This record gives sequence, C-alpha cells and structure tokens, in this order.
Amino acid sequence: MTEGPFSLAGKVALVTGGNAGIGRALALALRQAGAKVAVGARRPDRNAEVLAELGADGAAFELDVTDEAGIERAVQGVVARWGRLDILVNNAGTVNRKSVMELERAAWDHVMNTNLTGPFLCTKHAARIMKSQGSGKIINIASIYGLVAPSKGLQVPYSVSKAGVIALTRVNAVELAAHGIQVNAIAPGYYFTEMTAELSGTPLEQTLKRRTPSGRLGETVDLTGTCVYLASRASDHVTGVCIPVDGGYVVSDGLERG
Repeated sequence: MTEGPFSLAGKVALVTGGNAGIGRALALALRQAGAKVAVGARRPDRNAEVLAELGADGAAFELDVTDEAGIERAVQGVVARWGRLDILVNNAGTVNRKSVMELERAAWDHVMNTNLTGPFLCTKHAARIMKSQGSGKIINIASIYGLVAPSKGLQVPYSVSKAGVIALTRVNAVELAAHGIQVNAIAPGYYFTEMTAELSGTPLEQTLKRRTPSGRLGETVDLTGTCVYLASRASDHVTGVCIPVDGGYVVSDGLERG
C-alpha cells in the first residue's frame, strides 16, 4: 500500500531541545507519523525520559546547541545510527525578559547564541548530510515575537533572535532549494510551557486570552500538525515561509471584541 503524503515512514529526524515542552511534543509527533527520531538536549535525565517514550526507533544525544563540536557529533551520531538525516527541527531556545536598559551583555549573548547561532550551526552540519542525499527538511521554531514586538517591549534578545530565525529560514531556503532541501519556520503564539510557567494564573494570562481571537492560549499539540506537514513530502514545494500557529494573534489589531 502506498504511504500517504504526510507519512514519515523511513525518515530520520533530529529535534533539538526535544526533551520537554514544545520540542518533546514535536519529537513524539514525528515518531507517531513514522519517523525514527533523535532528540538533542542538555539534560541527560530528561533525554532518558523522552527516549523511553520514543521507543526502539529513538535516540538521544546530550547536546548544547551553542557548542559546534557537539552539534557535529550529534549529527554524525544520527547518521551512524540510521545512515541518513531527513528532518532537522531547530527548537532549542531560551528567553530573558529584562529591560534593554538593564540587560547585561552576557545575557544578550546567551540568548542570541542559543536561539539564533544554534539553528545556524545545526543547519550548517545537517544540510551537508541532506545535500549528499539530495533531499531534506529543516524546520525552525521561531515565535510571533519575531513578527511583532511584545506590548511592553522587553524580551529584547528573544525577539531579535526570533526575527533572525525567520531571516535565517528565508536565506537558507533560497540557497538550499537547489539541493532538494526545504527550510521553513513555525511561529508559535503564547503556549504555557516551562519557559512561560511563571505567567500562568497571572492577569497577563487573561489579557492574552482576550487579545487572541481564538480566545485561548496554545497547547503543544496545536503545533504538531504543522510540524508533520512541513516534515513530509506534502510540503515539497513549500519553502522559505513562516507559519504562525497562534490562534490569530498576529492578524488581530488587539482591540477588545464584543
């Protein structure tokens, strides 16, 4: 029986930051769609937990995306295990919410190195493998704050890095198309994960719900269909785009509805 266009049977994926939150949800969704999945993340204990969920066709690598040598080892580890790499999800990220007037250079560098330089380095090494295969899918996890600014500013390096991820998506999509590689981005809206846990139950949560046309915040499962689509042959003629998955947040003027 011919596999459908969304099937990932026979494909191999690497998900950075894949042991918790959005990354974990995406890793499990790719596995459910048929891919063999490796997660690359910093905490061995959490890597072991998600590896147990991925099963025999899973792998986990201790990975810091600011370490280029570590990235190269992880990519080569995936190829050594399965002989190929078809899908890269650049998900690892961090945030800092200080004012631009208070932000220290070291904090700026940490966010930028994780959120923007990390995807650049992962793409660099994964794309070499994909070029040799003549095909590949790179999916960058951006943010709506790469498209619009937070209402109070703040989150300076986060917003700048995520805008950079969208630009990285576009420029790499153009270069790598000749090698059969599609590069796209997903821009989540507000999702309550560990990164945003302190906002849960605050007045901001209710404000965000009112601001979002769908009337709710996202759940990680809301991102999985878009990720599987961009990882599958259904999106073979789609490249260089950034798809917001945000309940309509970025297309609304933000005025109260009623």
